[in-house]
Amino acid sequence: MKKKTRATASRAGKGPKSAVSGRKTAPRPSSASGTRSPVVSNGTKATIRRLKAQLARTQAQIEELQASADTDFLLGIPNRRGFERELHRAIAYIKRYRAGGALVVLDVDRLKPINDAFGHAAGDQVLKAIATTLLAQVRASDVVGRLGGDEFALLLWNLSETDAHAKAAALEEAIDRLTFVFDGRTITAGASAGVTLIDTHSEAGRALEAADSAMYVRKALRRHEAS
Repeated sequence: MKKKTRATASRAGKGPKSAVSGRKTAPRPSSASGTRSPVVSNGTKATIRRLKAQLARTQAQIEELQASADTDFLLGIPNRRGFERELHRAIAYIKRYRAGGALVVLDVDRLKPINDAFGHAAGDQVLKAIATTLLAQVRASDVVGRLGGDEFALLLWNLSETDAHAKAAALEEAIDRLTFVFDGRTITAGASAGVTLIDTHSEAGRALEAADSAMYVRKALRRHEAS
């Protein structure tokens, strides 16, 4: 009887394992090792596209404002700020590549009397005609700007001193030939041009001063010749 009891107990202890206790479960990934890429919703994508479009429009507006800040609103050519920027760039190029050029400052001789006699609209017409004439007399690589009032400046590439003075004389002659009719009267404006050369030792401010001084000397000479 005792042997039978032990056998029964032994079989009970070695009975079949339950389905739950015998199944191995796969380990769950921890939150640190199982990082998932964030899901971007359609609404977020639309917002990003809209912000990118707004940024592109803002950048375009900034570029337009910068360009207008460097341009003479009446004549559509560089103003003093724009021309000086181009002059600085040109001098940097000349110093790096051992190039050369000439700077011409040109002053309209009789713009104030025209403004006084016929009004500023007449003066604006004269300035527009002079700007058109100057642009027609130079190459695409050259720069024509308005320094202010009745004063223009030209940056001319790769000219010798002789060629630069010949070019300045040709510009004067082209403007001297312009005629305007205001209130039935035929009017001429005329212009005086001063020249300075630009080389590897030039500085923008001093070059403008030198050309401006040469222009006033030329203006005095033209007055003397006309008297």
